[in-house]
Amino acid sequence: MNALYSLSWSIPVKSASPLIRAIEQFLDRHAISLDRMIVAVSGGPDSMALLCALAALRARKLHPGEARDSILVVAHLNHKLRGQESDGDEAFVRQFHESMNAADRLGLELRCESVDIANLARVKGANVESIARRARYDWLTRLARDLSIPFVATGHTADDQAETVLHHLLRGTGLRGLSGIAPRHVLTAGVEVVRPMLHLRRGEVLAYLEEERQPYRSDSSNSDLKFTRNRIRHALLPHLADCYNPAIVSLLGQLASQASEAATELEAAAQAILAQAELPKAGNRVVLDKPRLALFPRHHVREVFRSVWHREGWPMGEMGFPEWDIMAGLALGESAAIDLPGGIRAVTRERVVLCGPAS
Repeated sequence: MNALYSLSWSIPVKSASPLIRAIEQFLDRHAISLDRMIVAVSGGPDSMALLCALAALRARKLHPGEARDSILVVAHLNHKLRGQESDGDEAFVRQFHESMNAADRLGLELRCESVDIANLARVKGANVESIARRARYDWLTRLARDLSIPFVATGHTADDQAETVLHHLLRGTGLRGLSGIAPRHVLTAGVEVVRPMLHLRRGEVLAYLEEERQPYRSDSSNSDLKFTRNRIRHALLPHLADCYNPAIVSLLGQLASQASEAATELEAAAQAILAQAELPKAGNRVVLDKPRLALFPRHHVREVFRSVWHREGWPMGEMGFPEWDIMAGLALGESAAIDLPGGIRAVTRERVVLCGPAS
């Protein structure tokens, strides 16, 4: 935490600051109400700026007594990954929530939960970062559903978007991976995650916190260069900005938007094809009409199989472009059978393609 700032909150002096105006414009453009919302707060600068900005907007918009009929939930998940530092983050969020409630009656509630992510990753044999992300969104989704709250807000910025696009690109992503982080995304029926700061730079966030003298926590693991994302953040992106194009973050954001539009159109086409080509299941195996699939372009067929995997909940972590392309080739008569990551097997039988768990 920045020791220069006291652990207290007051309605920002400049409630019309550029950051608050930008967040307000995002909410208005997407018709997102502040009446019932969860804010995911780690204690770091991005989530703290988002929380303070949303609280300021509520203070400005709510008339006396209205807060009783609406709710803004401060939600913190302690991953238990950094020992006392993680517990310190939780204590910080708890204390800051107290100071916000003492400053003004804004209908602010607090929900904190702890999960031993390291142990969970060992049990599942999965990457710590991916397990942490999944656990966080699973918890936020359950919380929103239990409280009947339609929106979960997170503090992702344009810099996060650029890092994500590069990270996916280096792993050999397809079009969907180039889409990066969506401005809004359905978590479950009736619950969406929204990202009001996705178009803002991290520097703008830090400038806002400095101007309002708002405290935040620094995560020491964000400096650990053994993590690919941190190397992208601290080495690759600065190198690209210094040596190639200072607007690289903005350009990657534009690429993500364009890729998202194209991926959405491709997904819609795949769903239409799937509706025509899918036959009744054979046990736990999905059955597709092979001649019907052969009528469509190869990239559409790849997306059909991706849609099937997603719908069935089959493992997708190790499914990259080569695997999806092999599946398309199988449907187009280039092979007869293939074993895929996650224990999924696909085979052709006369006029159909069958795919599902091998056992």
